[in-house]
Amino acid sequence: MSVKIGNIDLGEFPLLLAPMEDVSDPPFRYVCKQHGADMMYTEFISSEGLIRDAAKSIKKLDIFEYERPIGIQIFGSDIEHMREASEISSRANPDLIDINYGCPVKNVACRGAGASLLQDIDKMVAMTKAVVEGTHLPVTVKTRLGWDDNTKNVEEVAMRLQDVGIKALTIHGRTRAQMYKGHADWTLISKIKKNPLIHIPIFGNGDIDSPEKAAEWRLQYGVDGMMIGRAAIGYPWIFREIKHYFETGEHREKPTFAERIDACRTHLIKSIEWKGPKTGVFEMRRHYSNYFKGIDNFKEYRSRLVTAGTFEEVSDILNEIECNPRFSSSVSIVEV
Repeated sequence: MSVKIGNIDLGEFPLLLAPMEDVSDPPFRYVCKQHGADMMYTEFISSEGLIRDAAKSIKKLDIFEYERPIGIQIFGSDIEHMREASEISSRANPDLIDINYGCPVKNVACRGAGASLLQDIDKMVAMTKAVVEGTHLPVTVKTRLGWDDNTKNVEEVAMRLQDVGIKALTIHGRTRAQMYKGHADWTLISKIKKNPLIHIPIFGNGDIDSPEKAAEWRLQYGVDGMMIGRAAIGYPWIFREIKHYFETGEHREKPTFAERIDACRTHLIKSIEWKGPKTGVFEMRRHYSNYFKGIDNFKEYRSRLVTAGTFEEVSDILNEIECNPRFSSSVSIVEV
């Protein structure tokens, strides 16, 4: 049975790419879509930036037809500004609007946005209602278990947000206090999914980093789908590997070295197309270590890649790597 968000059909068990700041931009989304992501989101976008027409925020609204279905994720602390931001975001023609109630970082949560709203459910409900009323698109939410271990209130959040019209809920299995440390706990996510009063799709997020774990947790927790974040950075093949394991119970072959080079090069080209040559090359530097993670004796090339200043320089280095028999014939790749 297909999972649906409004009229968006996501298939039987969708794998979602998480919205990650400074990561989930169009170039990164492109390579993830190529390798099996069923639905994706923009980086989270400040409502204040949108209503003030800040260039950085407006740029994040860029979406492309090949990315669909895709959601624009917004965050903020002012209810009216969030409503306005939903109207602005809707004009960019995404498939849905997502609200971030999960970001734990200090400069977001301590300014009354993101996970901070887990401390004020009434305000969260009012804000969500305003966003729902501010757009004709389906509205979804991403949040956490609660602010800390003493206030795991996501059950109340799920019920009340469903009542004001959200069409799906993604839950990260950590509290705000945990940040990204420790282990994600999916037991409360499962409890919400199994609640007969909950009829919207429930997606689980946190620590999905292998096909075996995805298959095991799919059965154990009964969620409607999974959102994958950090495990996809530099390894977009995680989506196709999980799907293959679901279908066959067997592992798909790991990407070849040539596939890693090709994905990295594609990512670079898309980065330059979207950001321009200077910024596109510079901001790609954060990705090289991840694309070639676990490859023996790669330190020298990694250093050269992160200091190269032009597309031609990077391309020459990638060509050199690709032609190096030490990598192309036999390379040790650590499991991701």
